[in-house]
Amino acid sequence: MSDCEIDFVDEGRVAMVRRAMKSEQSMIALAEMFKVLGDPTRIKLVIALSTAELCVCDLANLLGASQSAVSHSLRALRQMKLVKYRKEGKVVYYSLDDHHISHLIEDGMRHVEEPRPRLIETIEDLGETISKKVAKAKNLV
Repeated sequence: MSDCEIDFVDEGRVAMVRRAMKSEQSMIALAEMFKVLGDPTRIKLVIALSTAELCVCDLANLLGASQSAVSHSLRALRQMKLVKYRKEGKVVYYSLDDHHISHLIEDGMRHVEEPRPRLIETIEDLGETISKKVAKAKNLV
């Protein structure tokens, strides 16, 4: 079943969009990156590392997590080339791999924090709104 009311394809527009589409390999890599970033702990790590280079101990302390959990998350971020590390003696310091990652997180954060009109969020809110309107209408009669 089709959602289009008429069976018409704007071939020029479809061709233009098809040329703009990225390779399947790029699409898969992007989806994998977002999958890795789909974990709140990993997002917190990326946000922390967008501010300063930190070691695992600092990150664990900051997040209130175990060093093991932080290391596990950093490994996943490193495999996706989102973070990099450098050694200074026995200490390993982590930072973002490049500026694109911080821009991605900043844009995402702006999107989720931008004000939106309030919608009725629950059935209870809807019931309360109806009750108030009924009470107001009764007072007008």
